[in-house]
Amino acid sequence: MFDESHCDSCACGDGLDFSFSFAFQPIVDVSTASVYAYEALVRGPAGEPASTVLARVDDGNRYAFDQVCRVKAVKLAARLGMSAKLSINFMPNAVYRAEYCIRTTLAAARTYHFDTRQIIFEIVESEELSSVDHLVDIVETYQNMGFLTAIDDFGAGYSRFNLLVARPPDLVKLDMALIRNIDRDPNKQAVVAGMITMMTALGGDIIAEGVETREEYAWLRARGIHLFQGYLFAKPGFESLPEPVIPDQPSI
Repeated sequence: MFDESHCDSCACGDGLDFSFSFAFQPIVDVSTASVYAYEALVRGPAGEPASTVLARVDDGNRYAFDQVCRVKAVKLAARLGMSAKLSINFMPNAVYRAEYCIRTTLAAARTYHFDTRQIIFEIVESEELSSVDHLVDIVETYQNMGFLTAIDDFGAGYSRFNLLVARPPDLVKLDMALIRNIDRDPNKQAVVAGMITMMTALGGDIIAEGVETREEYAWLRARGIHLFQGYLFAKPGFESLPEPVIPDQPSI
């Protein structure tokens, strides 16, 4: 049975002495000309860059920060009337037991009347894990509860090939370093083509993030990718839901 005392204070910000908010950037499904999801991107309370917030996160407050992020993201998404999916980044090392720590997210969704089936959890690539089994358990627990899961910034940081083998996530987001100038870089083209083949075989999907040029978009679209994120479509909107534009199509 769950011990509710483990998470009683998750949402109240214990251990945090700073405030923050979010900007939202759309993930576009170009096959249907619709917004697939909005990613919640940490910002300072007045829209300051994420680095000003993340620089204050350490071992002593990582757990509280991760939990408050979830609550704030759900609350703001509900306030803005978000009908697309909500993509929330989480820090694997902040989750000591997935089944305990998800309780705060579920409580926030009930409080703010936000459908949990709209939530995607993105695994950040910036943390090294002491145990691959721990990450596999988190993904398995979230998927079994009906949440979608994604690996963020794949191709940068600690690429999670071991997770792809043990428990494939629903989505893989290609890092912008792989995307930049892919239309004229044969090495990047070979890597991304292999990723497309692999995710198709695993039953998952790919999101190309950080797309900035029509040439990048055209190359990726020609290879069957249909989920895109980047300045070519829309910049993040602070505490707002930007309307994306698809190249060669009317505004959504």
